[in-house]
Amino acid sequence: MMEKQTARPLNASVDADEVEKFSALADEWWDPEGSFQPLHKLNPARLGYIRDRICDHFGRATQEPKPLKDLRLADVGCGGGLLTEPMARLGANVTGLDASERNVMVARTHAERMGLDIDYRYTTVETAAAAGEQYDAVLNMEVVEHVADVDSFLDASCALVAPGGLMFVATLNRTMKSFAFAIVGAEYVMRWLPRGTHDWRKFVRPSEMAHALRRGGLSDTSFAGLAFDPLHGSWRVEERDISVNYMGCAVRPQ
Repeated sequence: MMEKQTARPLNASVDADEVEKFSALADEWWDPEGSFQPLHKLNPARLGYIRDRICDHFGRATQEPKPLKDLRLADVGCGGGLLTEPMARLGANVTGLDASERNVMVARTHAERMGLDIDYRYTTVETAAAAGEQYDAVLNMEVVEHVADVDSFLDASCALVAPGGLMFVATLNRTMKSFAFAIVGAEYVMRWLPRGTHDWRKFVRPSEMAHALRRGGLSDTSFAGLAFDPLHGSWRVEERDISVNYMGCAVRPQ
């Protein structure tokens, strides 16, 4: 990954082809049997990971009905709102950012039907960062592998984290195992994802991710893997194996 540059356009991280690809699938976001079925299956594991670490960091009780009450949270690359809505139900004041106008329209419509007050915005993360916005927690989940400029995207995402706040990331490791499982297996053999969903060359190694987060002023980065249980058709957090799917959490010091 390249070192930080000083002057980047506000849409440097936007990959127009990726935006078009996900915009074309926007109507399927809330179909648990559609193109986003893998994310629906993944949601319980990643929601638990995010909730538990936010509660631990801010001294909240996970068993409370709204443990994230009054915390400001941004979901970068929110898509149709699969993570954004649960965060709002947990009590957070949530902003969803996405570079696809169609995704934002789908997310807004679904949130309104669910009676949820979520601030969805058709914008880029660089624009939000340039405006000086900051949040107690920033979600950056399954997005970085779809952007045009990883450094610009992660720099801007880090800038959104308020002092004492958290950044969550999730992506795919750039290993031969991830090529076999996440592309050959998921896209061509099992057909969980449309072919061409991922480009292995854009996967980010944990060491690269940790370096980018440090460059962005974050520290105490920890990673955990995700493992699929074929018997139950579900995902679980796997602390030791980060060779394919992994999540991470980092802190901005006070």
